[in-house]
Amino acid sequence: MALAQPRLAKSTTEIKASGVDIVVALDLSGSMISEDFEVRGQRVNRFDMARSVLKDFIDQRPNDRIGMVFFASQAYIGTPLTLDHDFLQANLDRLEIGTINENSTAIGDGLGTAINRLRDLKAKSKLVILMTDGQNNAGRLDPVQAAEAAAAMKVKVYTVGIGERGLAPMPVFMGGQKVGYQNVRVDIDEATLQKIAEKTGGKYYRADNAERFRQIYAEIDKLEKTDASIRKYSQFQELFPWLAAAGLALLLIELVLAHTAFRRLP
Repeated sequence: MALAQPRLAKSTTEIKASGVDIVVALDLSGSMISEDFEVRGQRVNRFDMARSVLKDFIDQRPNDRIGMVFFASQAYIGTPLTLDHDFLQANLDRLEIGTINENSTAIGDGLGTAINRLRDLKAKSKLVILMTDGQNNAGRLDPVQAAEAAAAMKVKVYTVGIGERGLAPMPVFMGGQKVGYQNVRVDIDEATLQKIAEKTGGKYYRADNAERFRQIYAEIDKLEKTDASIRKYSQFQELFPWLAAAGLALLLIELVLAHTAFRRLP
């Protein structure tokens, strides 16, 4: 049996995988609690809406490496680029709008930090999805300069302006409880977001309602599809040593028993 060279095979064949690396840069400034989205008759704030569509997008891209950057007056690395999407989803679930307790918006720093995550990678396609509801009023890096750096590194940037036009209902809290709403003017720097997208070969979107927000991510999903063939070689676990060892053990037992009460008569 050992000479028959039996083995267990863990074999796979050539598969299709993505050649796209994605970093999502999400605004976590205080204005993201504005509740200008409606889902099934219930008010939803900008952050929860953005998180919901992002989670669906991650589910639709199982073969992409995806990372996350969060920014307010500063930029923070939320999750490094990874194929472990369960880890990504868990991090999103833990995230709350108060995680970064800042009201300013450093769009340039957020974009720059996202670009740096992609700097040395060899993916066929590299892109950033930048989501914000405000204007660049903090940080050291100018958003347009960051876009020029992205273009030089062949990183495509899709920008999403979050929030309806006109006035948005900002919740008012007292003693930790929501007691009402205050209408606040929506102030998205669409011109800058458009420039960022144009310079990098991406596209600017305005997410002013829940359905439109989901359509935006569906469109990005369709636009950024790159298949790459990956050859996975079969792995085998050889059983020959185990069978040979068992045969040798039986032979040794027979030799030992031959000199005991179990020895054979002539």
